[in-house]
Amino acid sequence: MAAAKKSKTPSAETLRALSEEELRTKLQEERKNLFTLRMQHATAQLEKVSELKATRRSVARMETILTEKAQRA
Repeated sequence: MAAAKKSKTPSAETLRALSEEELRTKLQEERKNLFTLRMQHATAQLEKVSELKATRRSVARMETILTEKAQRA
């Protein structure tokens, strides 16, 4: 049997435990990664297109958590 592959995207619980500054830094990194993936996809260099969807959702998850933290403050 193939071993279960661990996801590179952190869970919502892990992200909520981060400070707002750390979360903004991770969000910035993830957006850069998303841009790179888009460029690779446009030039037909991206092998795993599913990475686009996962990265896009990860960015949305981080933005949601940042909004939640801002509303609590």
